[in-house]
Amino acid sequence: MGGDVVSTSEVVAPGDIIGQLGYKQELHRGVGTFASFAAGFSFVSILTTVVQLFGLGFGIGGASFFWTWPMVFVGQLLVALCFSELAARWPISGAIFQWSSRLGGTTAGWFIGWTMIIGQVLTVAAAAIALQAALPEIWSGFQIVGGSHADPTLVSTTGAQNAVLLGCLLLVITTVVNILGIRETARASSIGVICEIIGVAVLVIALFCLPKRGPEIVIHNTGWPGGGHYLPAFLASSLMAAYVMVGFDSAGELSEETLSPRKTTPKTILRALTTSGIGGALLIISALMAAASVDDGKLASGGLAYVLTDRLGSVLGRLLLCFIAVAVFACTLACQTSGARMMYSMAREGALPFHKYLGKVSPRTGTPIITSIVVGVLAAAALLVNINQSAIFLALSSLCIGMLYLAYLGVTLPLLIVRIRHRKTDGFPGGVDEDGKPLFSMGRWGIPLNAIAVLYQAGMAVNLIWPRAEIYDLGGKGWWLRWSALLFIGIVLAIGAAYFAARRLHTKINLPHVPHTAAPEALPEAA
Repeated sequence: MGGDVVSTSEVVAPGDIIGQLGYKQELHRGVGTFASFAAGFSFVSILTTVVQLFGLGFGIGGASFFWTWPMVFVGQLLVALCFSELAARWPISGAIFQWSSRLGGTTAGWFIGWTMIIGQVLTVAAAAIALQAALPEIWSGFQIVGGSHADPTLVSTTGAQNAVLLGCLLLVITTVVNILGIRETARASSIGVICEIIGVAVLVIALFCLPKRGPEIVIHNTGWPGGGHYLPAFLASSLMAAYVMVGFDSAGELSEETLSPRKTTPKTILRALTTSGIGGALLIISALMAAASVDDGKLASGGLAYVLTDRLGSVLGRLLLCFIAVAVFACTLACQTSGARMMYSMAREGALPFHKYLGKVSPRTGTPIITSIVVGVLAAAALLVNINQSAIFLALSSLCIGMLYLAYLGVTLPLLIVRIRHRKTDGFPGGVDEDGKPLFSMGRWGIPLNAIAVLYQAGMAVNLIWPRAEIYDLGGKGWWLRWSALLFIGIVLAIGAAYFAARRLHTKINLPHVPHTAAPEALPEAA
C-alpha cells in the first residue's frame, strides 16, 4: 500500500480512528459539527444550483417539473442513508473510493475513485461558472466580455465566455483558501452556509408574500414548450433536481479531519440533504407562484434571477443576488475541497500518477496543498477548453452529475451485495461511536432501502447521460455532441484502464478490512 500506512505490527491507540483503519493521522482535525454540515450543504448549495438550473428545468418541463424535486429527493435520501452507515464505520478521506474498495474490492474501487475524481473536477468547473447567473445581474460591469450591454445569459456566446472568465477568477480564490488550511476552509464554508440559509429564508418569505398565482400551478404543464407525450420532457427536466442534490457525501470526504467523525458525519450527511431538500422545494414553488408570467418565455430564459429582480425590485433583488454569489463561492470551495481529498486518498495508496507528490500533506497547514492546486487547475482547464461553447453549462452539468451518479452506484451496489451475503450480521462491522452509542444503522430495513436506492441510481444515471439534443447539442452541431456524455465516459474509463493495467495496480493496492472476502469483524471501540 502506498502513502503513510500503519504497520499491522504497530500498536494503535484506542482513540486513534485513522490508525485503526491503517493510516497515520496527517490531516489536521479542525472540522466541528456545523462545519461538517456546511461541507455537505455548501456542495449541494440550493441557492447556487437552483439559480443555475431553474430556467432549464422550467424551460424543458414547464411548471410541473417541480415534481422531479421530491422524486429525486427521496431517491437521494436512500443513498444518503447508505452513506451514513458507511461514514460511521469508515470515516476516512476519499470516502467513495475507500468505501467502494472495501465493499467491492480494490480493482472496482479504483475505477470508482477514478470516475469520481473526473466527475468532481467537472463539478468544480460547473459550480464556478454559476457566478455568471448572479454577478452581471448585480452590476452590469461584471459582464466583462463584450461590455455591459452584451448578452449575459449562459446560452449566449458573450455570456458563456464571461462565465469562463469569472469562473477561473473564482477558482484562483478558492484554491488559495484551500491552501491556507482546513480551519480557514471550514470557516469560509460556514460563513457561506450561514449567508445561504439567510438568503434562502428571506427569498422564500419575500416571494410567498408576492404571489401572482396559487400553489396549484405545479399540477399543470404551463410553460412547457413541447407537444405530444410529456414523460420525456419530465425526465429531461429532472436534470435540475439531480444536479442540485449531490455532494452530501462531502461531509464524509472531510471525516478524517472532523472531530468525533463516527458520531458527527452520519448526522451531517442526512442534515445537509434534508435541509437542502426542504429549502429547495420551497424556493421552487415560491418562484413559480411569484413570477410575473409563466408563459411569456422570460422565466425559462432568465430563471430565478429574473424573478428576483422583476418581483423584488432592483435593490432587494440585487441584495439577494449578493447572497447567491457568496453561496456560489462556498459551493465551489466545497467541491474543490472534496475533490482534493479524493485525489489525496487515492494518491497515498500509490494509485495515481505522481502519487508521491499528490499524497503529501503540508505539516504546517495539515492539508494536501498540491491536490488542491491540481483540482483547481484541471477545473479551469475544463472551462477554457470550452470557452467558445454556449452550451458549456448544460453539458458540463449533466456530464459531471452523470459521472457522480455512476460513482455513487459503485458504492451502493456492492453494499447491497455485502448486505445480502452477510444478512445475519447486517453486512457491517459493529462498534460504537465516540459517545459509546451504537453506530448509525438502518437495521432490518437496510436491504430493501438499499435495493431501491440502487434501482433509482441506475435509472437516473441512464437518464442523465441519455443523448438529448436539448442538453448536449443545443446548436445542432453534430451527433458527436449529442453522444458526448457516453463518449467522454468511455474515454475516461479507457484511459483509466490503460493506466491501471500498465501500473499493475491490482497487485499494489491492498486496503485493509475488505468485508467482501469474509464475514466482517467488529470495529474497535472508539475512545
